[in-house]
Amino acid sequence: MNKQQEELRKKSPVQIKNRKASFEYFFIEEFTAGIVLTGTEIKSIRLGKASLVDTYCVIINGELWVKGMNISPYFYGSYNNHEMKRDRKLLLTKREIQKLASATKQTGYTIVPLLVFIDEKGRAKMDIALCKGKKEFDKRQTLKEKEDRREMDRAMKVYK
Repeated sequence: MNKQQEELRKKSPVQIKNRKASFEYFFIEEFTAGIVLTGTEIKSIRLGKASLVDTYCVIINGELWVKGMNISPYFYGSYNNHEMKRDRKLLLTKREIQKLASATKQTGYTIVPLLVFIDEKGRAKMDIALCKGKKEFDKRQTLKEKEDRREMDRAMKVYK
């Protein structure tokens, strides 16, 4: 991911993150995918009414799908409102999908959604990552590093 893409992501009015992902997994490779949405789903996402808790991605018949993503019903929607937890198709190139499919056949690898954001053209995008699960001792090490970083930040604030 280049700096220009990161800056656009930071400027996005909507950023729905999967906070547990970095604690549970090592990120091997990241991709940005488009999401196929129906009528009121994009309106709910623009209001920030979505969640990536307990979501995962699956490749079915050469297509990438996100399962378990919760997008709340749009408040002003009528009978046209969408289902909250339906499977949604992700848009990637065929080569990227084949790369993910071959990697997930190995044990311990999975595809996890990291972030949902709105790009500069107003479309919903999702950052996904090919991940390898962390063991218990890896999680403890991550917590220790996070705690050390906090202590260093506190020490730097005291000296300033």
